[in-house]
Amino acid sequence: EAKFIQSNYRIQNMTATCDFGFPIRLEGLIYAHSSQSCYEPELFPGLVYRMAVPKVVLLIFVSGKVVVTGAKSEESLQSAVSNIYPILLEFRKKNVIVST
Repeated sequence: EAKFIQSNYRIQNMTATCDFGFPIRLEGLIYAHSSQSCYEPELFPGLVYRMAVPKVVLLIFVSGKVVVTGAKSEESLQSAVSNIYPILLEFRKKNVIVST
């Protein structure tokens, strides 16, 4: 039987999801941030953005939904979302009608 001993663990990887509520032009984002990004829509629908500080990876989808992974703390997750938000605003799709 395995037992969980509180002093015998480390957080290695935290993942979070968020929805920015607006669609994103991934093609523009990849051209402007090609050194940090990878986008192969034939293979995967999301843009992979490797942020240096904090050291996390973001999966950014045209829908405005984002997955943040690789963080070591909740503060890193929050910092990553705060850092990417103004960048995503730059590439917000304009004049899109979203039906609910």
